[in-house]
Amino acid sequence: MTQAIARVDAAPAPMSVFERYLTVWVLLCIVVGIALGQWLPGPFQAIGRMEIAKVNLPVGGLIWVMIIPMLLKVDFGALHQVKQHWRGIGVTLFVNWAVKPFSMALLGWVFIRHVFAPYLPAGQADSYIAGLILLAAAPCTAMVFVWSRLTGGHPLFTLSQVALNDTIMVFAFAPIVALLLGLSSIVVPWDTLITSVVLYILIPVLLAQAWRKRLLRSGQAAFDAALARIGPWSIGALLATLVLLFAFQGQAILKQPLVIVMLAVPILIQVFFNSGLAYWLNRRLGESHSVACPSALIGASNFFELAVAAAISLFGFESGAALATVVGVLIEVPVMLLVVRVVNQSKGWYESGQPGLRSRRS
Repeated sequence: MTQAIARVDAAPAPMSVFERYLTVWVLLCIVVGIALGQWLPGPFQAIGRMEIAKVNLPVGGLIWVMIIPMLLKVDFGALHQVKQHWRGIGVTLFVNWAVKPFSMALLGWVFIRHVFAPYLPAGQADSYIAGLILLAAAPCTAMVFVWSRLTGGHPLFTLSQVALNDTIMVFAFAPIVALLLGLSSIVVPWDTLITSVVLYILIPVLLAQAWRKRLLRSGQAAFDAALARIGPWSIGALLATLVLLFAFQGQAILKQPLVIVMLAVPILIQVFFNSGLAYWLNRRLGESHSVACPSALIGASNFFELAVAAAISLFGFESGAALATVVGVLIEVPVMLLVVRVVNQSKGWYESGQPGLRSRRS
């Protein structure tokens, strides 16, 4: 148990400069990507043609560099700890898999097909909704460690819920996405969706776990040092991918810059709704605040790296789906920091009036 706690505490280091100012870097990528796409269309079109079986090779490599360092932090050996906080785990699973994807599909239908329909590019509604669904169907993996740390979240609960979510994601991501896209009258080839799951979930998980075991053989200190060295790879690969995306999306954004704002509306509503629901359900069930915080935060944030990768594979660089997932990246950090602030300041309310509240801090 002591070793497990050490591993969890080592992973969620304080936010780096890149993480804290991720929104700024994304905004810079928007500017740089749009400018390069307008000035140098030829090279970017050549990159867009570098595909095998609908998989863009440069982006595929960047996605792996993005995802694998994050998956190194996940210890699937923590799954046996799920039973210690089964109520909190139940809330996490309910919000992440029974509420979040479906509520996002509903919000997409309301805002994209109706409220904002007159102001969005003609023919892109389906693609935007698909991107929102992909974003909601991918629960957060790595950044939730940071959010949990900032709220004093229970480290073992945080680790176990991430490990369980990632295990479920291997099997549930494709069926849920296919179901919701079908309900939204969006046709997606199953072979492309399965390929995306294998390439961007299954293989990275296997590689990361093999690498993790090898690093841990050299001791915890060596493992922590390796995480510190490769941590910037994820952000660097993400930013490079965003430059490519906006190089292709530039023309559409210049024509209708408010598209990003309109896409952000359902995402923001989703974040506050899911985090609030999970937080309230944990309180009703009598879970401790240290469990409720990471449970609420994982329901509010997204594994946006996976969503971006799947959107590119399924719909292409120039699709509205890819743009919608990138909007999720744009607002992730400032919005999640706001949620962190809310749950920290409401701790007194959370723990008041609950004589039976269980404070499990093992």
